[in-house]
This record gives sequence, structure tokens and C-alpha cells, in this order.
Amino acid sequence: MGNTAIVEMKGITKRFPGVLALNKVDFNIHKGEIVALLGENGAGKTTLMNILYGLYVPDEGEILVDGVRAHISSPTDAIKLGINMVHQQFMLIEEFTALENIVLGSKLVGATLNYRIAVEEIKKLTHELGFNIPLTKKVKELSAGEKQRVEIVKALVRRARVLILDEPTSVLTPQEVRELFKLLRRLKQAGVSVVFISHKLNEVMDIADRIVVLRRGRKVGEVDGASANPILLAEMMVGKEVLFSLKKPDVGPREEVLTIRDLTVLSDEGLPAVKNVFLRVRKGEIVGLAGVAGNGQKELAEAIYGLRKPVSGQILLNGTDVTNIPIKERLKLGLSYIPQNRLIYGVAGYMSLAENILIDRVEENKFAKSGKFLLRLINIGQVLRYSEELIKKYEIVAPGPQVKARTLSGGNLQRLILARELERSPNLIIAEEPTAGLDVKATEYVRQTLLDIKARGVGVLLVSGDLTEIFQLSDKIAVMHGGEIVGVFKAGEVSEEIGLYMMGIERMGREEVMRKWESC
Repeated sequence: MGNTAIVEMKGITKRFPGVLALNKVDFNIHKGEIVALLGENGAGKTTLMNILYGLYVPDEGEILVDGVRAHISSPTDAIKLGINMVHQQFMLIEEFTALENIVLGSKLVGATLNYRIAVEEIKKLTHELGFNIPLTKKVKELSAGEKQRVEIVKALVRRARVLILDEPTSVLTPQEVRELFKLLRRLKQAGVSVVFISHKLNEVMDIADRIVVLRRGRKVGEVDGASANPILLAEMMVGKEVLFSLKKPDVGPREEVLTIRDLTVLSDEGLPAVKNVFLRVRKGEIVGLAGVAGNGQKELAEAIYGLRKPVSGQILLNGTDVTNIPIKERLKLGLSYIPQNRLIYGVAGYMSLAENILIDRVEENKFAKSGKFLLRLINIGQVLRYSEELIKKYEIVAPGPQVKARTLSGGNLQRLILARELERSPNLIIAEEPTAGLDVKATEYVRQTLLDIKARGVGVLLVSGDLTEIFQLSDKIAVMHGGEIVGVFKAGEVSEEIGLYMMGIERMGREEVMRKWESC
């Protein structure tokens, strides 16, 4: 790692209405290093990098590039200085080819595009970095790893000297993560500097030369990657010890709470997203559903809950056929759902915490009272008292039960959803990406909560692209690819080779899948 700081951010302060997002933060980037940026949600990581990339302008502080004060008020300014950012949600045009996305807006395009010269330059660049990109394929046909490489090459074609990667491994298989890390090390050797934002501590320690930690808008310290460990980093991030010692309770075999037979479900585009799936979950068991996003997991979860109507097949809840019954009736049978998209499906952001907690329970006797003309009126006092109890029980950080849900952080939103879904006394919970985007402390809380409800005999279908989460919590693991279950494993029976199933390179036949369900 070189000693020259090519970027110096000094005393960066940023305020939003009612929030001090960054408070006099210093952050340097040296030539040819990989520097990781860690911190809880709301710590200021993304805000700091958005300032460097020109999406925000700081209220105080300055940015020096090559020792000269820089005025970065837009991404165009940043790109001219050699600073590029690859966002967590890829900024690609799905209907364009990889080549078209790479050259769009670059110096490879003048009055017209010289296709041959563009292809030669891009192929030379990718060859030097040790990988290939299918340039003529449309982006919508590429894997997540290929899309990410397109984004990186797009930045390098623009002569990037500093590459900011925001949660770059969130949608990748283990094999794709390894390929990404090989690429980043080659970029480092070529003198490119990388800022690596991630919640995954083991990955940060594997790839980073230096780790900078933010907490509540302040820089609390930095450590060398070689001397870091998960406990030290977690303590720096949250300000107190995080245990990392979740224990999976052994509940023992029980009766099935969810049985899915030959289920087929269509996508929003009318194409088969779930194809003849067989799956089952027993009480007191966590079944992990692994897979790269977009392989039918979302549509399967929505069909079980009742948000999407199956084309064929059967869904049984406690032996009752619920395939075509309303969501309200499924809830009465003990079904709860923790959706991936918290603000769209998890809560009503414009409603209060109390209203979200009791949105489907206000008719219960303890929350309602008789009124004139036999009307059922809501007992507001009881609703608020009950909501305050749950806010305390689930450690939701909020001024009170009457604040709007949209004002909560991601971790507190998830606690709000857990409070509502678990207090129904369910016997089956669908947990869809339950810790996505959460910090270390919130992640540990959610995972421990899922283990606690398993210990109470509740069945859990855990839908997650985070293999650490899948391995840590699951009793059985099913892998989805292309809308099908392509592998079923007992906990501890599979490790990183699960990525081959997630990518569709390995798969079990239908008869073998059925046998595995019987033997697991």
C-alpha cells in the first residue's frame, strides 16, 4: 500500500432535517489500497461516500484530491477526478447490451461509436484483469456477478482511480465473491484504490488493507486488516460487546406445519417463476431457502402468504388447504410473514407504530369496546398501553407509539414487524431476507429471535441470500434455481459447494429431491 493519500476528506459534516448525519469526519484513501468502511445503519457510511461521489454537498469540511482542494457537486465532477461508485442496486439499462452500458457516456463514444475499437479496448482491459464479459448479451440476461463486472469495467473505462463499492457481495454466490476478490486484488496491484462498504465482517477482514469504523456520524477509529477480528470490529461499530454466539436449540421432529405440493406460480411478467415445487416445514424447525435473488424465492413466499395466486399445486397449513383462501383466513390459521421490502409490504409508513402493531387485531375483545347502536369502537387507551409494552419488549427505539413508522431506521422497522408478527402467536413464520441491510447488532437480535421462536415449536421458512445466515440458523437447507428446488440438505451436510447449486451448475433430480425431503 502506498503512503500517498490521493483523496483526503477533512472535517466532513452533513446535516439533514433533524439529523446530524456526519460530524467532522476525516477519511483518507491511499493509492493502491483497499479500505473498508464499516458502521451500523445510520452511521454515515453511505452519506460520506455520496459526498465524495458528488451526490451530496457537505455543510462543512473539504475534500482534497492529489493535494488540491476539489469542488465536487455532481457525479460528473467526481468522475472527472477519477472517482467512481458502484451502487448496491446496479445502475444499468436492462434492455441494453453489456457493451452499450459500458460505453454509454464514456470517451469511447464520440459523434459515433466505433464498435471495433470499443470492443478491442474493453477486451484488452478485461483480459488484463483476468475475466471475460459477454459484451453482446443484454444486461437482463446476465448473472448478478456479471452485472457487477460490467459496472466495474464501466468505471475503469472512465479512468477510475478510486472505486467505491457499496455492499458489493450482497447478491453474489460464494464463487462469485471469490472472483470479485481476485478482481479487486488485481485492481489494487494496478494502482486502483477501492473503498469497500460491507456489513460482512469476515469478508472485510479478508479483503481490506485498512478498516475505518463510523458510529453515529463520527469516525471512532481504524485498524489494519491484518490485525482485525470480528469481536473488535463489532465492539467499535456498536459501542459494546456483540456475542456472535447464537446456539441452535434442538427441538426434535414434530408434525408438519407447512406442506407445498407441485406448486407453480407466475411472475409479474406472466412467466413461470415457481415450477412444481415440493417443500415442507415442521414445527420447531427452520428450513433455509437459499438462492441468488430472482430465482423464484420471492414469488414462492408471496404465494404461501396469499399475495400471489398459484397456477397449480397445493399449499397446506396445519393440514388445511389454504391455496385459494384470503390472507385474513391464513392469519387465523397461525401464519405470519416478515417480508423483504419493509416499507412496501412490512409496514404502512404513514401510520403510527401502534396502528401498525394492531392493524389486523383491533377487533379483538381487549382492544375494542361496545358503543352506541352496537358499533364496535377501538379502546385507544388499551391500544397505546399494549403498544408501549411491545416497544419496550422488542427494544424499538422510538419516542412513543404514536410516531409514524416511516421515521424508524431499518433495524427498528424490523423490530416493529417482529413485534406484530410474533405477538399473533403463530405456528409458521415466513422470514424473507430478515436481516438484509441491518447492522451487526440488529442482525444478531433478529437471528436470535428466530431461534427463540423455533425453540417454542414454531416452524420457520427462512428465505435468505446470506449463506452465513442460512448455515447459522437452518435445520434443513433447500436451494432454488430457475424456480425449482435443485438441492435439499441437512444442516452441516453442505458448505461452499452450495454455490454450485445456486448457480445451476449442480442439481439433484426431482426423485432425489423428494427422497431427501423424506430422509432429512
